[in-house]
Amino acid sequence: MRRPLTLALVCASVLLGGCAATGDPKSAGRTPAASAPERVWTGSKPPEPLGPPNSAGRPMPLRALPRVPSGDIHQVAPLTIARGAAEPMDPSDDTAKKIKECRAIGQRPCAVQAPRYRDLNGDGKDDLLLAVDTGGSWVSLWAFTVKDGVLTQILGVSNRVRSVELAGRDVIAWEPVEAGGYDMRRIFSWDERLQAMNERVTEYVESSPRK
Repeated sequence: MRRPLTLALVCASVLLGGCAATGDPKSAGRTPAASAPERVWTGSKPPEPLGPPNSAGRPMPLRALPRVPSGDIHQVAPLTIARGAAEPMDPSDDTAKKIKECRAIGQRPCAVQAPRYRDLNGDGKDDLLLAVDTGGSWVSLWAFTVKDGVLTQILGVSNRVRSVELAGRDVIAWEPVEAGGYDMRRIFSWDERLQAMNERVTEYVESSPRK
């Protein structure tokens, strides 16, 4: 009775290998070689991965400027607002110098681009978006609102910008990346908690001819 018991133990020990009447294992065939995931990119070498967005905004009241009790930001000239925002800056700062040199927006050599009005914070009133071209593709992006009658800066960033877009209440800055074929897209949106525009999305996007 020992031989059948020995054969049963041998069969149980050969997992999925099969068991012949003689107790010899059978081959399950050749196992395919495992392959690791492959990252596929078109164009040049991809940029290094980005960390999370880190441009936390904060409101900056411009108390040196006249109050706007109506809340209508159109009542104050954009260049006046830009100069008020530049007043506390270091005079040697490129943005401050460009604004000081400007005599009329839209006329050379003024570096302040044509103003854009859009409701950015969702209060139903226009806010002001300004761009100051400081040279070398560097652009300062500033946004302003009127809060309790006080002109308040709600966005202030400086980036190497290829183009700027407005999409709904979002401000989108497209920046060139050294690794050709890619742009960095930064999306700034209103943050109710901060009461300012905050960088919500930062990502690499394959370039297209329109940018």
